[in-house]
Amino acid sequence: MPIRLNLEQVMAERDISLTELADRIGITLANLSILKTNKARAIRFTTLEALCRVLKCQPGDLLEFVSGEIGSAEARSRRDRRGG
Repeated sequence: MPIRLNLEQVMAERDISLTELADRIGITLANLSILKTNKARAIRFTTLEALCRVLKCQPGDLLEFVSGEIGSAEARSRRDRRGG
């Protein structure tokens, strides 16, 4: 997916652990881990708002559009699975 969440980088800059962040924004550790590892397909605005509030950042600090490679690799992977 061409949208990447730079949560790990922002967390490192703020010196906050996954467990502490999960507790402070009220999300499960498992769901926050999915966001951190860029395995999420979507994010709720309420979650994004909570992340920005706790991390003292803007949505643009967390979200990044990455053109080309990621989207193309995902499309190739889907074609390969379908046998095309």
